[in-house]
Amino acid sequence: MESSDALMARFLALHPRTIDLSLGRIERLLAALGHPERRLPPVIHVAGTNGKGSTIATMRAILEAGGLSAHVYTSPHLVRFHERIRLGAVGGGRFVPEDRLAEAFARCEAVNAGAPITVFEITTAAALLLFAEAPADVLLLEVGLGGRVDATNVIDKPACAVVTPIGRDHAEYLGDTVEAVAGEKAGIFKRGCPAVIAPQDYAQADAVLCARAEAVGAGPILVGNQDFSAHEERGRLVYQDEDGLLDLPRPKLAGRHQIVNAGTAIAALRAAGFGDIGIEAFEAGLTSIEWPGRLQRLRQGRLAGLVPPGAELWLDGGHNIDGGRILAAAMADLQERGDAPLVLVSGLLGTKDAEGFLANFAGLARFLVAVPLPGQMAARPAEEVAEIAGRVGLSAATAPSLEAALVSLRDRAWERPPRVLICGSLYLAGAVLAANGTPPT
Repeated sequence: MESSDALMARFLALHPRTIDLSLGRIERLLAALGHPERRLPPVIHVAGTNGKGSTIATMRAILEAGGLSAHVYTSPHLVRFHERIRLGAVGGGRFVPEDRLAEAFARCEAVNAGAPITVFEITTAAALLLFAEAPADVLLLEVGLGGRVDATNVIDKPACAVVTPIGRDHAEYLGDTVEAVAGEKAGIFKRGCPAVIAPQDYAQADAVLCARAEAVGAGPILVGNQDFSAHEERGRLVYQDEDGLLDLPRPKLAGRHQIVNAGTAIAALRAAGFGDIGIEAFEAGLTSIEWPGRLQRLRQGRLAGLVPPGAELWLDGGHNIDGGRILAAAMADLQERGDAPLVLVSGLLGTKDAEGFLANFAGLARFLVAVPLPGQMAARPAEEVAEIAGRVGLSAATAPSLEAALVSLRDRAWERPPRVLICGSLYLAGAVLAANGTPPT
């Protein structure tokens, strides 16, 4: 059988536009495949700008700690496409094996018969086919882009629909206001199905999400900081809703924003009918969450060995304005716990608001080393990133590669070992994990 990579290469020729948000093409293909989207385990559907992946990773950890099996669909991948599709199993799911992925791709290609369809649509159809044909207790399904006309929005009756914090991203597809983005994300709410709305950073997003949930007849509608809340207290996570209070360990994932994500995950599990999984599952799950490339400290590996002795090496794929704000806040928290000069190593796409992202670090980072994004035609040249960094008040230099950027830090005189943060792109995060020899598992 052909490899999944070979099949994927052919998929690229099926539609002239990489992104073309619509449900018609995938609905046609799913019908021809016998409607696998109607043969799934209970689905928790997750949309949002920031925090989707972390919220799903938290739910998966809790469910698996409780002895349940969870299929997981996320995007994009960091190193290999297979990371997008995790097949559930008791004791812990695994990324889809190559033979099963290639076989599902081949079936979808044959049934599609050369009709126009985007890569994300046909690969989402393959994922739903795989999920329908393997037993699991739940499917955690992440929206690819937006929500209303995203290819994942073919689930008529999700066990719960979740929207994580809304920010400004993908303006060319979702609109250039927070209200417009929120309206697109709210498209996953369905009549008679629970809706969980995470605490929002923008009041206008909260208003749009609540109004849309009510308009479609979603129910119950659970709103963060109103119907449920989560906060950190003495190094613990305190969660509360109408069913009571949970005193839990702090999430394993770094950053204060993970308190919000964990609270949203717990609310979603309860709304979807998994609230009786047991306090032990919540406790064990929160302390075992894994979500690579998101505020991840690299303690070992090839790249970790290139930084100055004693330096910390951190990685985060955040790339939009609000993601940068969250990331800068996390770095400031680390600074309070242990003083160290912060250095950014960054590469960004030309489609992202580089100035808005980098401005979050003005006055916090000592300087920035800009690097190219290998293999990305839409990447900004490193010289352009350095110039933008200078405009927002960051001293900046360039390096021809990620490795060269890290090695260059060894030539500087440091009053104390630095804290190095590689950031600006999920593509860069994937390249880092591959080069470091620590890909997601």
